[in-house]
Amino acid sequence: MTSSTQRHFEASVTNGGFILRAAAVSGLLLLSGCSLFSHQHEKPAIPKTADAETLYNYGIDALHTGHYELAGGEFELLQQNYPYSGFTGNAELMEGYAYYLQGEYALSVQQLERYLQLHPTSPDAAYAFYLRALCYYEQIANVERDQQGTVEALDALEEVITRFPQTSYARDSQLKIDLCRDHLAGKEMLVGRWYQQQRNYEAAMTRYQRVVQDYQTTNHVAEALERLVEVYLSLGLKDQARQTASVLGYNYPDSQWYRYAYNDLRENKLLNGDLKKPVVRPGQQDHRGFFSRMWHSVF
Repeated sequence: MTSSTQRHFEASVTNGGFILRAAAVSGLLLLSGCSLFSHQHEKPAIPKTADAETLYNYGIDALHTGHYELAGGEFELLQQNYPYSGFTGNAELMEGYAYYLQGEYALSVQQLERYLQLHPTSPDAAYAFYLRALCYYEQIANVERDQQGTVEALDALEEVITRFPQTSYARDSQLKIDLCRDHLAGKEMLVGRWYQQQRNYEAAMTRYQRVVQDYQTTNHVAEALERLVEVYLSLGLKDQARQTASVLGYNYPDSQWYRYAYNDLRENKLLNGDLKKPVVRPGQQDHRGFFSRMWHSVF
């Protein structure tokens, strides 16, 4: 469990959504990464005729000792046997949380969505939406793979902000949205570099332009602008190359990518008075070729 999830779990308990029993245990759950839980306790024996409160408490105890699968089973058993108990709503949410701790993200999303359908006005709805978003976020794949999961995570995180804008869940979701967008921009850059290597300049240009237009707050914009300078030069579009280099120099005057673009224009005898000469600090290499820059950007 990430520290962010732990903090927000504690926050939802503090807000009064869970009964006091869950609140007492949630503080212990925050220590799940510490040595207190480095060893597993014996699984608690469940009485055959357990009532709703006993089942709920056994589920909480199982979470406390790291037996997440057992915990989910007890919460599910409570829901089946006591559908109208005062413990049932909390058990539904805690079952989703137990699935999350197991890394069973699809099951967690399914359970959380069921909880939200049954309890749309619950005080813990904000946490349920946030935990659902985390399930998608935890499944984000490497930029070399399909990024549909990143898009789903982005949508789920934005829903948290839309529904609960003044909560700590919204603030943490915004940080994760920024990371998702940076990830998506990184995917566009990866594909763009491949197209450029294959000399498919039009396709590469489309990818780089998308980064500049749609992901302006990410860390990939400076490189995207420099790559566009390279592509325009390859296509013989000299004016576009100069204009793009000017934008790059204005926004990122001290970046290595502006130095590369400036040197490319100089080698092609396209410099004019609009471009300020970049400053090369001691120890910085003044120019590298395309494949050397590609290697640097990836590794």
